[in-house]
Amino acid sequence: MLHVKIVDTKNEKIKISKAEKFISSSKFGASIYFCGTVRDNNDNKNVTGITYDSHDEMVLKSFKEIYKEANEKLGIKEKAIFIEHVKGYVSLGEISIIIAVACKHRDQVYVLSRYIIEEIKKRSPIWKKEYYENEESSWLKGNPINIENEKN
Repeated sequence: MLHVKIVDTKNEKIKISKAEKFISSSKFGASIYFCGTVRDNNDNKNVTGITYDSHDEMVLKSFKEIYKEANEKLGIKEKAIFIEHVKGYVSLGEISIIIAVACKHRDQVYVLSRYIIEEIKKRSPIWKKEYYENEESSWLKGNPINIENEKN
């Protein structure tokens, strides 16, 4: 069971309650929620917020591919996974990504959640522009789009 979405901050807020509802089931004995938030400092600069941009179609495709690969590599058959990432401006302390995982056993949710976030960071075309206290801003170095993978 999989839910993936890009949440446009102009139209709605990302909410953990939606993740809780999606993965809730009595057939699972463990669940875990990962929330990435905007922190106040990066590279010794005081951060006030971040704008996230993405290639939505490719991001959603990458989320689905990560789910499929997790099935093959980790062998966890019974699970529920919820992944949402924001697009747009997010203030200090606000949530930018939610990954919720439910499985039969606790070791499975830890392994699967970690696998998902690490793969998203490596390959999903999501870019961020940080805003700083001195009113400067900067696009951070991201990951290049792998055109070969997108042809498949």
